[in-house]
Amino acid sequence: MFKCAFCQGEVTVSERPGRRDVCPHCGRDLHCCYQCHFYDKDAHHECREPQADWVKEKDAANFCDYFRFDPRVRVKVEDTDAAKAKFENLFKKTK
Repeated sequence: MFKCAFCQGEVTVSERPGRRDVCPHCGRDLHCCYQCHFYDKDAHHECREPQADWVKEKDAANFCDYFRFDPRVRVKVEDTDAAKAKFENLFKKTK
């Protein structure tokens, strides 16, 4: 039993979900960087696995052979567009 990094819903999958597997609660991809044990936003290419190829879209399904579902409970990952909008609103000029 794991938790989805996007919705925190409980997911029952094998240790390595397939590329097409999705969360039954939110429909987001399970085999993506945000769901992986090696994902680290502060690491080079945001991955602690030194042999892994760079992946541009961390929230989308990929073909990484090093993927391992992250058993840790994490803070919910925000949609990148929503996060960008929040950042831009910080510096928005008001009248």
